[in-house]
This record gives sequence, structure tokens and C-alpha cells, in this order.
Amino acid sequence: MTQSTQIIDQISQAIGPERLLTGAEVHSRSAGIWRSDTIAADAIVRPKTVAEVSEILRLCNQTGQRVVPHGGLTGLVQSAITQPGDIALSLEHLNQIEEIDPVNRTMTVQSGVVLQTLQEAAEQHNLMFPLDLGARGSCTIGGNIATNAGGNRVIRYGMTRDMVLGLEAVLADGTVLSSMNHMIKNNAGYDLKQLFVGTEGTLGVITRAVLRLREQPTRRATGLAALPSFAALSKFLRHLDSELGGALSAFEVMWHNYYELVTTAPAKNTAPFSTKYPYYVLFEAMGVDNTLIESVLSQALEDSLIDDVVIAQSEAQRLQLWGLRDDVEQVFREGPAFLFDVSLRIHQMEAYVAEVNKRLGSQFKQFHNFVLGHVGDGNLHFCIGAGSDDEDTHKRIEACVYEPLAAIQGSVSAEHGIGLEKKPYLAISRNTNEIEMMRRLKQSMDPKGILNPGKVI
Repeated sequence: MTQSTQIIDQISQAIGPERLLTGAEVHSRSAGIWRSDTIAADAIVRPKTVAEVSEILRLCNQTGQRVVPHGGLTGLVQSAITQPGDIALSLEHLNQIEEIDPVNRTMTVQSGVVLQTLQEAAEQHNLMFPLDLGARGSCTIGGNIATNAGGNRVIRYGMTRDMVLGLEAVLADGTVLSSMNHMIKNNAGYDLKQLFVGTEGTLGVITRAVLRLREQPTRRATGLAALPSFAALSKFLRHLDSELGGALSAFEVMWHNYYELVTTAPAKNTAPFSTKYPYYVLFEAMGVDNTLIESVLSQALEDSLIDDVVIAQSEAQRLQLWGLRDDVEQVFREGPAFLFDVSLRIHQMEAYVAEVNKRLGSQFKQFHNFVLGHVGDGNLHFCIGAGSDDEDTHKRIEACVYEPLAAIQGSVSAEHGIGLEKKPYLAISRNTNEIEMMRRLKQSMDPKGILNPGKVI
């Protein structure tokens, strides 16, 4: 009998066999979004209470059993990948919204709640949870917190860590650390919740959270602009942000090739205007009506910051514009593709993209690199294909993308995390002392190394 088999039997006795999946029930589940492989773990454990999570980890820690936490499996850096001998700890049944407090504008949730579900629950109280991303219908808030997800509104509301007031997590030995703060201001000692935000389940398993909500805007202006140059793009960003008085909530840029891809058949999106321009900006301002935005855009046209622009006149038109940005799956119609997210200063982006394409051209006879991103907050996404999805091709493309970041002090991960995929390049963005401190934290909080082993560091 293997170690994992013994632990599975103990877990079954402790919390009930109905909480366990084994065999085909495990191996028939996809390992993640846009992946062809399936979960390789020996079992999936699905607790329904924090006490059950605690007992599971206590049992696993006694024998050093490896545990990989699972949320919605929408991550893109192999942070939830399992191997034989692992146990996957799925939070899918910890999925309750425990409280919505409209006066203090907070929501208390369990970590398995799907992002779109909590967004819609907040809206019923005329409130808003600002985090938003394309995987909203399947990603979970626990996974969002564990990866410090970014998304479309970072420029105004910040990353996920800026929306979390309190947190509960279970440590490797089963200790429940509950820091369920409900206050915006609480400067009493160490902010322990930050140990779990963005650490990808390597220091503890997030089980509950207190989230900060905002008032639901009664007005929202959304538009798409075509721009003549990157220099105009950065000026247009400053113009919008200044003239809208800080109301700018999204500034999404699509390079020409991405815009053309998502507006031509077989894509079903309608092109609002020509595909001849080098850059397209999808912008949104919450709390602003079209009267103000029209005035601001008229000035931008007069100053030649933009060449053309459309403004959504209805919710349906707003969703159509966002559909262009969110139709990322179109990149796979050109063959296998690898997805990247990096962060750098805005004024460096044009030269950096050119350098990446130059390196790709030196490595491959043919390639495509569809570029888009949350440029307003310094985040670029690449969707790169070179005809094959084998490991050698992947590594060569990675080098083209990540190596140029060292000279400009960029980050190999803007919002997706590190996982397994970016671990070899972590030293580009974190110095030796920082990485050593990460190792000390891991050793201190998980001395047997059972939590998401091998990820991040």
C-alpha cells in the first residue's frame, strides 16, 4: 500500500468517502483551461467545512503527503498541476456567500465561490466587487486571492490584494489562522493575510475571505479608439485619466494583429472600424456619462491623439466592444500558442515588443505574436505560436520573451503568478535576497514541504 493510499483511507474515515474522488473520476477531469491533459493526482479531496480542510492537512502533514490546492483551474502558469502520488485539495464545495454588509460595504465568502457569482450577488445590493477578468464564470475567489489576480480594472481599483480586508487560511499542519478583519483601516501589527495573497497555495490554503465592495456606478462610458502611434497611445492615456478626474477604470490596448484576428472570420465579432491602424484602445470610465466622454474625445481627436473612435450607446454595444478584447481563444485558430503576461514601464513597451519579435524571428522561420494587454497598468500579454507545442519550442519562445526583461527591470509575471512555468525565470524579477526570504518563509510555515510542492521557488 502506497503512502497516498494510506492517507486517502484515513481521510475517507475522517470526513467520509463522499468527499473523495479516485480513479477515473479524477483522471477524467481536465488539468486546467486550454490544456489537453487531465489531473494526474491519486485523489481529489473535496471538503465542505474549514474543519475538514484542517483535518485533511493535519493527516497529510504527519506523513509528508503532497497536497495541491485547486480552485477553478483557470491559472496559466501550471500552479495547480499535479503528478502521481499527489492529493488534490479542491475547494469547490466551500462555495457559500456568508454575509453581505451594505452599510460597511463588505462581503464574507468561502474560497470556492465563483467570481461571477459574487459579482452578481454584490449587484443585488447596488454594490460592486471590482475584480473582473475573462475567466469570471469559472475562476474562484480563493484562486484569485492565491494568485493576486489583476484583470481589467487594476488601473483604478488595484490588484486583488487591494480588495481583501480579511482572510482565513489553514496552515500545513492543520492550524486554522483566522484573520477575518472587516475594517478598511487596521494597522495593529503584522498584516498576516498578505502571507497568503499571491503565494499560490504554497504557504497555506485559503478558506474564507472578507472582501471590500464599492458602490455600483449608475453611469459607465465605454469606447474604442484607433490610434496612429505608440507615442499617441501614452499621451491618450494621460489625457483620459486627467480629464476624467480619475474615473478611468480600464485602458485595454490591442495591437493591430490581434484586432485583425478577432474581427475577421471565423471570429464572430464585428469590427467597429478599419483594421488599418497600428493600435486600438478599449477604454471604460465608471461614474461618467457619454456627455463628458464625448467632450474629452473631441479634444483627443483635435490633438491627433486618436484617429477614430466609437462610444457604446447601450449595454449590448458595451458588451460587443469588450467581446473584442476577451476573445483570446481566437489565437488558437492559427495553431498551438503559448500565452505570456509580463509587466514593464509603459515607455519601454514599444521597443520591448520589437525586441521580442526580433528574437523570435532569429529562432523561427515562421511565428506569430498577437499582442494585447492592460497597458494602463503596465501589463502586456503575448500569444505566441511557432508551429509546434513541443517543450523545445516552448523553452525557446520563453527565452525570447523573458530574457529582454532583465535589462529593463521588468517582471516575468504581471498577474498570472509563477507556478512551475516561470520558476526558472524568477531571478529576472527577484534578487537573491528576496528569493532567499521566500525560501525561509516556506521552510518556516511548511517545513515538510507538502503544500503545492515545487511551485514558485
